[in-house]
Amino acid sequence: MAKEKTKSLVTIDVGGTNARFALAEVADGKVVSVGEPTTFATGSVDGLAAAWQRFADAHPEGLPRAAAIAVAGPVNANEIRFTNSHWVIRPAAIGAELGVDAHCLINDFEAVGHAVAAAGEEHFLHLSGPEDIPEFGTTTITGPGTGLGVAALVRRPDGSYRVQPTEGGHIGFAPEDRVEEKILAVVRESLPRVSVERMCSGPAILYLAEAIARIEGLPMPSGDDRELWLSAITGTDPVAVKAMERFCMILGAAAGDLALAHGSNAVVIAGGLGLRLRDQIRASGFADRFVYKGRFKSLMETIPVRLITHPQPGLFGAAAAFAQAHS
Repeated sequence: MAKEKTKSLVTIDVGGTNARFALAEVADGKVVSVGEPTTFATGSVDGLAAAWQRFADAHPEGLPRAAAIAVAGPVNANEIRFTNSHWVIRPAAIGAELGVDAHCLINDFEAVGHAVAAAGEEHFLHLSGPEDIPEFGTTTITGPGTGLGVAALVRRPDGSYRVQPTEGGHIGFAPEDRVEEKILAVVRESLPRVSVERMCSGPAILYLAEAIARIEGLPMPSGDDRELWLSAITGTDPVAVKAMERFCMILGAAAGDLALAHGSNAVVIAGGLGLRLRDQIRASGFADRFVYKGRFKSLMETIPVRLITHPQPGLFGAAAAFAQAHS
């Protein structure tokens, strides 16, 4: 069979704060290359078409007439609106607005799933369990960031795969010990229904730190969630450090629960916060909590857990999704 001709495209990762653009090449259902990204603050650009034009202005030779677009939110509506941005994307109008002949539009964490499927071994870090990932079966992917992304990657024996995006971050938070029962009681004073995302995402450190400070009679550190994460990682505030340690334990428990729910034989941790906390996760109670499943502990010990370290999984994964859809 003749090899497929290399196809050029623009790969795009749109979040509430930034939109990243890069040139990419795909062939034979795989990503050949992804160029250096160009980042636009969404607050400084009127929308996707305007950002596309600014990217085009920097490439006088012209842009490819194909695009792979990952967006932070569901993609099955007539209009996609962003929580932290004025951008509105109308899926039916993308082709005309960008002047492309082919495109794909996917959820940003679905793009991460494609990145996990397509990335090489050099883009993964072992966290716990066995070293090797099985060649086929289901991999649970979960990533703490602004929220808690969850997806399932199903690898088939013939080498093909499918990514199933989910809203698994919104399942209920389940305390694993008495400390977490007390934390949950405090958080419920402001949030009657507490999802695992509330306890395992970037903003979660605020809830965790406030609850721990109250429970232990310690002063609550000042600052927003970014400042608290900095205090936790640098070890400059004891409450922030305890909140981070508890966060890692909750992430391990949640990842284990999701693996059981998906029937997975592997788990990959993703997300910008997951990458930032890689050393803390490995040194924490993450691994113990991951396998702490009662009668299923021996099963959990057979599941490898990795962290994806690719610098641009959204851009790479969107390009991989396009390659798969248009091969």
